[in-house]
Amino acid sequence: MTMQAAIRRWFTPAPDSEAVRNIRKGKSPWVDAVHLLWTIWIPVAPLFDRFSWTWLWLTLVSYPIFLVLYAKSCVATQRQVPFFGLATVALALVLMPWYSSSLVYFVFGCVMFRVCRMSIYRHMLVLAALNATCLAEAWLIHYPWQAVIWLPVTSFIVALIIHAERRNEEMDSQLRLSHDEVRRLAATAERERIGRDLHDLLGHTLSLITLKLELSRKLFDRDSEASRRELEEAERVARHALAEVRAAVTGIRSTDLAAELASARLMLESSAVRLDYGVLPDSLPQDVERGLALVLREAVTNIHRHAEATMASVRFDRNGDKLEMQISDNGKGGLAAHGNGLSGMCERVRGLSGTLQIESPPHRGTRLLVTVPLDAKKANTSALPQAGASVRNDFLGHAA
Repeated sequence: MTMQAAIRRWFTPAPDSEAVRNIRKGKSPWVDAVHLLWTIWIPVAPLFDRFSWTWLWLTLVSYPIFLVLYAKSCVATQRQVPFFGLATVALALVLMPWYSSSLVYFVFGCVMFRVCRMSIYRHMLVLAALNATCLAEAWLIHYPWQAVIWLPVTSFIVALIIHAERRNEEMDSQLRLSHDEVRRLAATAERERIGRDLHDLLGHTLSLITLKLELSRKLFDRDSEASRRELEEAERVARHALAEVRAAVTGIRSTDLAAELASARLMLESSAVRLDYGVLPDSLPQDVERGLALVLREAVTNIHRHAEATMASVRFDRNGDKLEMQISDNGKGGLAAHGNGLSGMCERVRGLSGTLQIESPPHRGTRLLVTVPLDAKKANTSALPQAGASVRNDFLGHAA
Protein backbone atom coordinates (compact mmCIF):
# COMPACT_ATOMS: atom_id res chain seq x y z
CA MET A 1 0.00 0.00 0.00
CA THR A 2 1.41 3.40 -1.00
CA MET A 3 1.72 6.27 1.45
CA GLN A 4 -0.97 8.23 -0.36
CA ALA A 5 -3.45 5.34 -0.17
CA ALA A 6 -2.69 4.84 3.51
CA ILE A 7 -3.32 8.52 4.26
CA ARG A 8 -6.56 8.45 2.26
CA ARG A 9 -7.72 5.36 4.14
CA TRP A 10 -6.78 6.85 7.52
CA PHE A 11 -8.85 9.97 6.83
CA THR A 12 -11.87 8.19 5.31
CA PRO A 13 -14.92 9.33 7.32
CA ALA A 14 -16.56 6.71 9.52
CA PRO A 15 -20.34 6.16 9.12
CA ASP A 16 -21.09 7.85 12.47
CA SER A 17 -18.47 10.60 12.17
CA GLU A 18 -19.09 14.33 12.22
CA ALA A 19 -18.06 14.57 8.55
CA VAL A 20 -20.71 12.04 7.44
CA ARG A 21 -23.26 13.79 9.63
CA ASN A 22 -22.53 17.04 7.79
CA ILE A 23 -22.88 15.28 4.43
CA ARG A 24 -26.33 14.00 5.43
CA LYS A 25 -27.35 17.58 6.19
CA GLY A 26 -26.21 18.70 2.74
CA LYS A 27 -23.00 20.36 3.94
CA SER A 28 -19.37 19.88 3.05
CA PRO A 29 -17.66 17.11 5.05
CA TRP A 30 -14.95 19.63 5.99
CA VAL A 31 -17.26 22.44 7.07
CA ASP A 32 -15.86 22.15 10.61
CA ALA A 33 -12.49 23.29 9.29
CA VAL A 34 -13.79 26.85 9.57
CA HIS A 35 -13.31 26.58 13.35
CA LEU A 36 -9.57 26.47 12.75
CA LEU A 37 -9.74 30.21 12.21
CA TRP A 38 -9.71 30.46 16.01
CA THR A 39 -6.10 29.28 15.93
CA ILE A 40 -5.28 32.87 15.02
CA TRP A 41 -4.83 33.22 18.80
CA ILE A 42 -1.68 31.09 18.64
CA PRO A 43 0.53 33.92 17.30
CA VAL A 44 -1.18 36.42 19.62
CA ALA A 45 0.61 35.11 22.73
CA PRO A 46 4.07 36.38 21.71
CA LEU A 47 2.60 39.85 21.26
CA PHE A 48 2.28 40.13 25.04
CA ASP A 49 5.82 38.95 25.62
CA ARG A 50 9.11 39.19 23.79
CA PHE A 51 9.52 36.96 20.77
CA SER A 52 11.58 33.77 21.24
CA TRP A 53 12.87 31.13 18.89
CA THR A 54 11.54 28.50 21.30
CA TRP A 55 7.98 29.66 20.60
CA LEU A 56 8.63 29.48 16.84
CA TRP A 57 9.99 25.95 16.66
CA LEU A 58 7.39 24.64 19.16
CA THR A 59 4.70 26.11 16.90
CA LEU A 60 6.23 24.49 13.81
CA VAL A 61 6.35 21.11 15.55
CA SER A 62 3.04 21.15 17.48
CA TYR A 63 0.68 22.78 15.00
CA PRO A 64 0.84 19.94 12.39
CA ILE A 65 0.24 17.41 15.19
CA PHE A 66 -2.77 19.45 16.33
CA LEU A 67 -4.16 19.61 12.78
CA VAL A 68 -3.94 15.83 12.40
CA LEU A 69 -5.71 15.27 15.74
CA TYR A 70 -8.45 17.75 14.86
CA ALA A 71 -8.98 16.23 11.41
CA LYS A 72 -9.22 12.74 12.92
CA SER A 73 -11.82 13.96 15.43
CA CYS A 74 -13.99 14.97 12.45
CA VAL A 75 -13.71 11.65 10.57
CA ALA A 76 -13.36 9.14 13.42
CA THR A 77 -16.15 7.13 15.00
CA GLN A 78 -17.84 8.49 18.10
CA ARG A 79 -16.05 5.90 20.24
CA GLN A 80 -12.64 7.07 18.98
CA VAL A 81 -13.23 10.82 19.26
CA PRO A 82 -12.53 11.01 23.05
CA PHE A 83 -9.06 9.59 22.37
CA PHE A 84 -8.21 12.43 19.97
CA GLY A 85 -9.71 15.02 22.31
CA LEU A 86 -7.66 13.73 25.23
CA ALA A 87 -4.56 13.57 23.02
CA THR A 88 -5.01 17.24 22.09
CA VAL A 89 -5.46 18.18 25.77
CA ALA A 90 -2.35 16.17 26.65
CA LEU A 91 -0.40 17.99 23.93
CA ALA A 92 -1.44 21.31 25.48
CA LEU A 93 -0.55 20.25 29.04
CA VAL A 94 2.88 18.96 28.00
CA LEU A 95 3.73 22.21 26.18
CA MET A 96 2.34 24.62 28.81
CA PRO A 97 5.62 25.20 30.75
CA TRP A 98 7.40 26.50 27.60
CA TYR A 99 4.57 27.39 25.19
CA SER A 100 1.72 29.66 26.34
CA SER A 101 -0.09 29.30 23.01
CA SER A 102 -0.81 25.68 23.93
CA LEU A 103 -3.89 26.97 25.82
CA VAL A 104 -5.54 27.28 22.39
CA TYR A 105 -4.94 23.55 21.87
CA PHE A 106 -6.53 22.88 25.26
CA VAL A 107 -9.76 24.66 24.27
CA PHE A 108 -9.90 22.75 20.98
CA GLY A 109 -9.36 19.48 22.86
CA CYS A 110 -12.38 20.26 25.04
CA VAL A 111 -14.48 21.16 22.00
CA MET A 112 -13.63 17.86 20.27
CA PHE A 113 -15.90 16.05 22.72
CA ARG A 114 -18.88 17.63 20.96
CA VAL A 115 -19.17 14.62 18.63
CA CYS A 116 -19.61 12.17 21.50
CA ARG A 117 -23.21 11.28 22.29
CA MET A 118 -22.90 11.80 26.04
CA SER A 119 -25.36 13.48 28.37
CA ILE A 120 -24.83 17.11 29.27
CA TYR A 121 -24.08 16.19 32.90
CA ARG A 122 -21.37 13.73 31.90
CA HIS A 123 -19.95 16.25 29.45
CA MET A 124 -19.81 18.89 32.20
CA LEU A 125 -18.00 16.46 34.54
CA VAL A 126 -15.41 15.65 31.85
CA LEU A 127 -14.81 19.34 31.19
CA ALA A 128 -14.59 20.07 34.92
CA ALA A 129 -11.90 17.38 35.34
CA LEU A 130 -9.90 18.62 32.34
CA ASN A 131 -10.09 22.27 33.45
CA ALA A 132 -9.13 21.38 37.01
CA THR A 133 -6.04 19.58 35.69
CA CYS A 134 -5.08 22.53 33.49
CA LEU A 135 -5.60 25.08 36.29
CA ALA A 136 -3.58 22.96 38.70
CA GLU A 137 -0.65 22.81 36.28
CA ALA A 138 -0.93 26.55 35.62
CA TRP A 139 -0.76 27.17 39.39
CA LEU A 140 2.28 24.92 39.78
CA ILE A 141 4.22 26.61 37.00
CA HIS A 142 3.13 30.05 38.20
CA TYR A 143 1.03 31.11 35.23
CA PRO A 144 -0.67 34.50 35.75
CA TRP A 145 -4.32 33.87 36.64
CA GLN A 146 -5.46 36.35 33.97
CA ALA A 147 -4.01 34.00 31.32
CA VAL A 148 -5.96 30.89 32.37
CA ILE A 149 -9.18 32.05 34.05
CA TRP A 150 -10.91 32.26 30.68
CA LEU A 151 -10.36 28.55 29.94
CA PRO A 152 -13.18 27.03 32.04
CA VAL A 153 -15.56 29.86 31.12
CA THR A 154 -14.96 29.34 27.39
CA SER A 155 -15.09 25.54 27.45
CA PHE A 156 -18.32 25.40 29.48
CA ILE A 157 -20.08 28.04 27.37
CA VAL A 158 -19.08 26.26 24.14
CA ALA A 159 -20.31 22.94 25.55
CA LEU A 160 -23.70 24.41 26.48
CA ILE A 161 -24.08 25.97 23.03
CA ILE A 162 -23.20 22.67 21.35
CA HIS A 163 -25.73 20.74 23.43
CA ALA A 164 -28.44 23.33 22.68
CA GLU A 165 -27.73 23.09 18.93
CA ARG A 166 -27.69 19.29 19.06
CA ARG A 167 -31.01 19.26 20.90
CA ASN A 168 -32.58 21.53 18.28
CA GLU A 169 -31.27 19.31 15.48
CA GLU A 170 -32.76 16.23 17.14
CA MET A 171 -36.14 17.94 17.55
CA ASP A 172 -36.11 19.07 13.91
CA SER A 173 -35.25 15.54 12.84
CA GLN A 174 -38.08 14.10 14.92
CA LEU A 175 -40.49 16.66 13.46
CA ARG A 176 -39.46 15.75 9.91
CA LEU A 177 -39.88 12.06 10.70
CA SER A 178 -43.35 12.66 12.14
CA HIS A 179 -44.33 14.64 9.03
CA ASP A 180 -43.04 11.86 6.77
CA GLU A 181 -44.93 9.28 8.82
CA VAL A 182 -48.18 11.25 8.59
CA ARG A 183 -47.79 11.56 4.83
CA ARG A 184 -46.96 7.87 4.50
CA LEU A 185 -49.98 6.82 6.54
CA ALA A 186 -52.22 9.17 4.57
CA ALA A 187 -50.92 7.78 1.26
CA THR A 188 -51.36 4.20 2.49
CA ALA A 189 -54.93 4.89 3.62
CA GLU A 190 -55.71 6.53 0.28
CA ARG A 191 -54.31 3.57 -1.67
CA GLU A 192 -56.38 1.17 0.43
CA ARG A 193 -59.52 3.24 -0.12
CA ILE A 194 -58.93 3.38 -3.87
CA GLY A 195 -58.35 -0.37 -3.93
CA ARG A 196 -61.58 -1.08 -2.04
CA ASP A 197 -63.58 1.32 -4.21
CA LEU A 198 -62.31 -0.15 -7.47
CA HIS A 199 -62.84 -3.70 -6.23
CA ASP A 200 -66.41 -2.96 -5.16
CA LEU A 201 -67.07 -1.01 -8.35
CA LEU A 202 -65.57 -3.31 -10.97
CA GLY A 203 -65.60 -6.75 -9.42
CA HIS A 204 -69.32 -7.49 -9.82
CA THR A 205 -69.67 -5.51 -13.06
CA LEU A 206 -66.83 -7.28 -14.90
CA SER A 207 -68.08 -10.65 -13.70
CA LEU A 208 -71.53 -9.83 -15.07
CA ILE A 209 -70.10 -8.69 -18.43
CA THR A 210 -68.00 -11.87 -18.68
CA LEU A 211 -71.03 -14.03 -17.92
CA LYS A 212 -73.20 -12.33 -20.57
CA LEU A 213 -70.46 -12.56 -23.20
CA GLU A 214 -70.06 -16.28 -22.52
CA LEU A 215 -73.82 -16.73 -22.77
CA SER A 216 -73.91 -14.80 -26.05
CA ARG A 217 -71.15 -16.99 -27.49
CA LYS A 218 -73.09 -20.15 -26.62
CA LEU A 219 -76.35 -18.77 -28.06
CA PHE A 220 -74.76 -17.44 -31.25
CA ASP A 221 -75.40 -20.58 -33.38
CA ARG A 222 -78.71 -21.66 -31.79
CA ASP A 223 -80.51 -18.34 -31.17
CA SER A 224 -78.92 -15.32 -32.79
CA GLU A 225 -81.65 -12.98 -31.50
CA ALA A 226 -81.05 -14.00 -27.89
CA SER A 227 -77.29 -13.71 -28.45
CA ARG A 228 -77.78 -10.16 -29.74
CA ARG A 229 -79.86 -9.25 -26.67
CA GLU A 230 -77.11 -10.53 -24.39
CA LEU A 231 -74.53 -8.47 -26.28
CA GLU A 232 -76.70 -5.36 -25.94
CA GLU A 233 -77.10 -6.04 -22.24
CA ALA A 234 -73.33 -6.46 -21.86
CA GLU A 235 -72.83 -3.16 -23.71
CA ARG A 236 -75.29 -1.41 -21.39
CA VAL A 237 -73.54 -2.76 -18.30
CA ALA A 238 -70.15 -1.73 -19.70
CA ARG A 239 -71.36 1.83 -20.36
CA HIS A 240 -72.78 2.02 -16.87
CA ALA A 241 -69.45 0.79 -15.44
CA LEU A 242 -67.60 3.36 -17.55
CA ALA A 243 -69.73 6.17 -16.06
CA GLU A 244 -69.12 4.88 -12.54
CA VAL A 245 -65.35 4.61 -13.08
CA ARG A 246 -65.33 8.11 -14.56
CA ALA A 247 -67.07 9.46 -11.45
CA ALA A 248 -64.72 7.50 -9.16
CA VAL A 249 -61.58 8.81 -10.88
CA THR A 250 -62.93 12.36 -10.61
CA GLY A 251 -63.36 11.83 -6.87
CA ILE A 252 -59.86 10.37 -6.56
CA ARG A 253 -58.30 13.31 -8.38
CA SER A 254 -60.21 15.90 -6.35
CA THR A 255 -58.86 17.51 -3.20
CA ASP A 256 -61.08 18.01 -0.15
CA LEU A 257 -60.78 20.80 2.39
CA ALA A 258 -60.14 18.52 5.38
CA ALA A 259 -57.08 16.92 3.77
CA GLU A 260 -55.81 20.30 2.55
CA LEU A 261 -56.13 21.83 6.03
CA ALA A 262 -54.21 18.92 7.57
CA SER A 263 -51.47 19.35 4.98
CA ALA A 264 -51.43 23.11 5.58
CA ARG A 265 -50.96 22.62 9.31
CA LEU A 266 -47.98 20.32 8.70
CA MET A 267 -46.38 22.80 6.28
CA LEU A 268 -46.82 25.82 8.55
CA GLU A 269 -45.66 24.01 11.68
CA SER A 270 -42.40 23.25 9.89
CA SER A 271 -41.81 27.03 9.66
CA ALA A 272 -42.96 27.73 13.26
CA VAL A 273 -46.37 29.13 12.23
CA ARG A 274 -49.41 28.12 14.26
CA LEU A 275 -52.53 27.41 12.20
CA ASP A 276 -56.05 27.56 13.64
CA TYR A 277 -59.14 26.72 11.63
CA GLY A 278 -62.81 26.59 12.44
CA VAL A 279 -65.51 24.02 11.75
CA LEU A 280 -65.69 22.85 8.15
CA PRO A 281 -68.98 23.39 6.30
CA ASP A 282 -71.01 20.29 5.40
CA SER A 283 -72.32 19.10 2.03
CA LEU A 284 -70.39 21.40 -0.26
CA PRO A 285 -70.68 20.95 -4.04
CA GLN A 286 -67.70 18.96 -5.27
CA ASP A 287 -66.43 21.64 -7.64
CA VAL A 288 -66.71 24.33 -4.96
CA GLU A 289 -64.83 22.27 -2.38
CA ARG A 290 -62.16 21.37 -4.91
CA GLY A 291 -61.69 24.98 -5.97
CA LEU A 292 -61.55 26.30 -2.39
CA ALA A 293 -59.01 23.60 -1.46
CA LEU A 294 -56.71 24.74 -4.27
CA VAL A 295 -57.11 28.41 -3.27
CA LEU A 296 -56.30 27.43 0.33
CA ARG A 297 -53.19 25.57 -0.85
CA GLU A 298 -51.85 28.60 -2.71
CA ALA A 299 -52.61 30.94 0.21
CA VAL A 300 -50.88 28.68 2.75
CA THR A 301 -47.85 28.31 0.47
CA ASN A 302 -47.74 32.11 0.28
CA ILE A 303 -47.76 32.38 4.09
CA HIS A 304 -45.04 29.72 4.38
CA ARG A 305 -42.71 31.38 1.87
CA HIS A 306 -43.28 35.12 2.19
CA ALA A 307 -45.40 36.24 5.15
CA GLU A 308 -42.86 35.81 7.99
CA ALA A 309 -45.87 35.16 10.26
CA THR A 310 -46.18 33.33 13.57
CA MET A 311 -49.94 32.70 13.46
CA ALA A 312 -52.49 32.01 10.74
CA SER A 313 -56.18 31.15 10.73
CA VAL A 314 -58.82 29.81 8.34
CA ARG A 315 -62.51 30.48 9.00
CA PHE A 316 -65.66 29.41 7.13
CA ASP A 317 -69.03 31.19 7.28
CA ARG A 318 -72.10 29.94 5.42
CA ASN A 319 -74.79 32.51 4.66
CA GLY A 320 -77.70 31.05 2.74
CA ASP A 321 -76.50 30.08 -0.73
CA LYS A 322 -73.04 31.66 -0.26
CA LEU A 323 -69.90 30.47 1.51
CA GLU A 324 -67.13 32.73 2.84
CA MET A 325 -63.61 31.45 3.48
CA GLN A 326 -61.31 33.84 5.35
CA ILE A 327 -57.55 33.22 5.46
CA SER A 328 -55.51 35.58 7.65
CA ASP A 329 -52.02 35.82 9.14
CA ASN A 330 -50.06 38.21 11.36
CA GLY A 331 -47.11 38.51 8.98
CA LYS A 332 -45.42 41.48 7.38
CA GLY A 333 -48.33 42.29 5.03
CA GLY A 334 -47.81 44.56 2.04
CA LEU A 335 -48.93 41.83 -0.36
CA ALA A 336 -48.95 42.92 -4.01
CA ALA A 337 -52.30 42.64 -5.77
CA HIS A 338 -50.92 40.48 -8.59
CA GLY A 339 -47.89 38.88 -6.98
CA ASN A 340 -47.02 35.79 -4.92
CA GLY A 341 -49.59 33.52 -6.56
CA LEU A 342 -52.59 35.85 -6.13
CA SER A 343 -53.30 35.86 -9.85
CA GLY A 344 -53.85 32.10 -9.78
CA MET A 345 -56.12 32.43 -6.75
CA CYS A 346 -58.18 35.12 -8.48
CA GLU A 347 -58.63 32.94 -11.56
CA ARG A 348 -59.82 29.98 -9.48
CA VAL A 349 -62.27 32.13 -7.55
CA ARG A 350 -63.62 33.64 -10.78
CA GLY A 351 -64.02 30.11 -12.10
CA LEU A 352 -66.40 29.50 -9.18
CA SER A 353 -68.31 32.74 -9.93
CA GLY A 354 -67.00 34.12 -6.64
CA THR A 355 -65.11 37.15 -5.39
CA LEU A 356 -61.75 37.59 -3.66
CA GLN A 357 -61.02 40.51 -1.33
CA ILE A 358 -57.48 41.26 -0.17
CA GLU A 359 -56.46 43.35 2.84
CA SER A 360 -52.69 43.52 3.35
CA PRO A 361 -51.51 46.73 5.04
CA PRO A 362 -47.73 46.85 5.64
CA HIS A 363 -46.61 45.29 8.93
CA ARG A 364 -50.20 44.37 9.86
CA GLY A 365 -50.68 40.97 8.30
CA THR A 366 -52.80 39.80 5.39
CA ARG A 367 -56.48 38.87 5.14
CA LEU A 368 -58.05 37.07 2.18
CA LEU A 369 -61.85 36.79 1.97
CA VAL A 370 -63.20 34.38 -0.63
CA THR A 371 -66.96 34.39 -1.31
CA VAL A 372 -68.47 31.78 -3.62
CA PRO A 373 -72.06 30.76 -4.46
CA LEU A 374 -73.14 27.25 -3.47
CA ASP A 375 -75.86 26.86 -6.10
CA ALA A 376 -74.55 24.26 -8.53
CA LYS A 377 -76.41 25.94 -11.39
CA LYS A 378 -74.70 29.26 -10.73
CA ALA A 379 -71.25 27.97 -9.96
CA ASN A 380 -68.96 27.83 -12.92
CA THR A 381 -67.52 24.35 -13.10
CA SER A 382 -64.70 25.47 -15.38
CA ALA A 383 -62.37 25.97 -12.42
CA LEU A 384 -60.61 22.77 -13.38
CA PRO A 385 -61.44 22.31 -17.07
CA GLN A 386 -58.22 20.59 -17.98
CA ALA A 387 -58.57 17.94 -15.32
CA GLY A 388 -62.16 17.16 -16.33
CA ALA A 389 -61.27 17.13 -20.03
CA SER A 390 -58.36 14.78 -19.45
CA VAL A 391 -60.63 12.37 -17.56
CA ARG A 392 -63.23 12.41 -20.36
CA ASN A 393 -60.60 11.96 -23.06
CA ASP A 394 -59.01 9.03 -21.21
CA PHE A 395 -62.29 7.14 -20.92
CA LEU A 396 -63.57 8.06 -24.39
CA GLY A 397 -60.29 6.85 -25.79
CA HIS A 398 -60.66 3.51 -24.00
CA ALA A 399 -64.33 3.28 -25.03
CA ALA A 400 -63.40 3.86 -28.64
